[in-house]
Amino acid sequence: MARRWQDGRGTLVVHGDRGEVAVPLEIAASYRARTKGLLGRDSVDGALLLTPAGSVHTVRMRIPIDVAYLDRHLRVLTVRTMPPNRLGLPRLRSRHILEATAGAMAGWGVRAGVRVDVHWEHSGR
Repeated sequence: MARRWQDGRGTLVVHGDRGEVAVPLEIAASYRARTKGLLGRDSVDGALLLTPAGSVHTVRMRIPIDVAYLDRHLRVLTVRTMPPNRLGLPRLRSRHILEATAGAMAGWGVRAGVRVDVHWEHSGR
């Protein structure tokens, strides 16, 4: 299942205990977008997908965040809440990382073993 990831927007669909939950999603696939991530933001509207990514940090972030490590099939490996100014440990099988405001992922049903899907928004340009 080869996919060409690009920066953009879409919808994250969580297939968890709460049924299918749709969440606004920003996709950061370029080096520049992944490097910026959530730096300088005071909040997140939905979630941010970093791809490819195996680890993250919260150095210079303003807010605590939830971090979900995803494998290549978009299955959640683990979820951690990270306060600002921390270094996250790399996860061996992680290919993608979801970031959201701390506490948001529990409300969406994101936990280890849950599968998510990404639905792209196509602009008419």
